[in-house]
Amino acid sequence: MSATSTTAAATAAAPLAGSAADLAAIRQLVADASAFQNDVDRFIPLHTADATVVNFGGRRVAGRDTLAGAMSQALASPLADVVTTVEVEDIRFLRADVAIVANIKTVSDRRAPDADGEQPAPLPATAGRLTYVLVKEEGESGWRIASAQTTPILS
Repeated sequence: MSATSTTAAATAAAPLAGSAADLAAIRQLVADASAFQNDVDRFIPLHTADATVVNFGGRRVAGRDTLAGAMSQALASPLADVVTTVEVEDIRFLRADVAIVANIKTVSDRRAPDADGEQPAPLPATAGRLTYVLVKEEGESGWRIASAQTTPILS
């Protein structure tokens, strides 16, 4: 291997570091997504127009309109009483305008028994690994969620 190709390989392998402003904006985006989980009008704009989301139960939705419909449907059901908190574990930049954010999602099931006294079906887990792919859009929109995948942590 020549000195040039060794230098190129080392440069390509070096992790990108985000600016303090980008890291703060990403952490704020994750906090907003968690805070707005029961507010369709505030949650949906945090995503790109073509965002793909795979939820805790494995349901995949693509696009803001489909996500808004699925979210509205869930919030009109007892699932509105399933509340999550999210903690950022790691932020890794693939490029200056693309980041992968690894999170831990903790689930609190506050659903009440139905009218017949039946308990709701248990959730698959009480915690999950939430991975976001974020993109930095031009203009004032800044960082947005392009993809979200939650995998239950089975104990």
